[in-house]
Amino acid sequence: MDFVRGQFPQTRMRRNRWDDWSRRMVSENRLSADDFIWPVFVIEGDNAREPVPSMPGVERLSIDLLCAAVAEARDLGIPAVALFPNVDPSLKTPDAREAWNPDNLVCRAVRAVRAAVPDIGVMCDVALDPFNSDGHDGIVRDGEIVNDETIEALVKQTLAQADAGSQVAAPSDMMDGRVGAMRRALDAAGHQNVRIMAYSAKYASAFYGPFRDAVGSGGALKGDKKTYQLDPANTDEALHEVALDLAEGADMVMVKPGLPYLDVLRRVKDAFGVPTFVYNVSGEYAMLRAAGDNGWLDYERVVLESLMAFKRAGADGILTYSAVDAARALRRG
Repeated sequence: MDFVRGQFPQTRMRRNRWDDWSRRMVSENRLSADDFIWPVFVIEGDNAREPVPSMPGVERLSIDLLCAAVAEARDLGIPAVALFPNVDPSLKTPDAREAWNPDNLVCRAVRAVRAAVPDIGVMCDVALDPFNSDGHDGIVRDGEIVNDETIEALVKQTLAQADAGSQVAAPSDMMDGRVGAMRRALDAAGHQNVRIMAYSAKYASAFYGPFRDAVGSGGALKGDKKTYQLDPANTDEALHEVALDLAEGADMVMVKPGLPYLDVLRRVKDAFGVPTFVYNVSGEYAMLRAAGDNGWLDYERVVLESLMAFKRAGADGILTYSAVDAARALRRG
């Protein structure tokens, strides 16, 4: 970019910063509740809530309380929620078959939210880790996360969620070829309008720990996820993954985590120009929330600044546990 190079005192950069109205007038990016997707955790029971110790301020909610919370999010202008189940350990098996039970926890939650709050979008994670006794996103055979057998399971999971009313399938598993298989299956089943938001650039990150606590997969995890999630050292590989997912039928793509990967987010948006999302993950949330709770940072201000960083880097939308807090703050102005 070529800049006009003025000189002081004729050019004073502070002039446009002098008043609130002029700062708003020349603002290059806007943050609003329309940018947020709120991830929420669901548990069995009635009128039940469980705090997630590693995510202060975040709770697992029973379906009845979940519906009320989603209604509040809708009233704040948040366009969509992402549902994540905390599954009874007795239902977890090596083949993760509970994932495609049409009456499993997440499918019942989808039906309830769609009935109670029909004017908000519902997105479902497609991965086996909440249902897998090994804690992995895929099926484990002899210590190996098997790709093609996992895809068969993911397709069944996707169809069960779509039949329940999920409007966005969000595969976070990072298996090769899963987007194309899901798209073909959805179309064949009459779910042509179910969108796919692919976790295309999902890194093998240490920032996911609190999330695994929230869904109950962390304690079961054997080994790591480096054979299917991206190496944090790589960015060209992320672009390759995005290109493949788009070619297979992804409607939207995602970069995960968020703040440590702003460079990847910018590269993806610049290279493809498609709807690009970012996940402000549990570890990022926990750091800012804990610092705020301890008085080390102003939680609300650093959250809004972080969310603006995603917009500035090219995100069209942000999955964030701070969605409700940020929407309230933005409404206050």
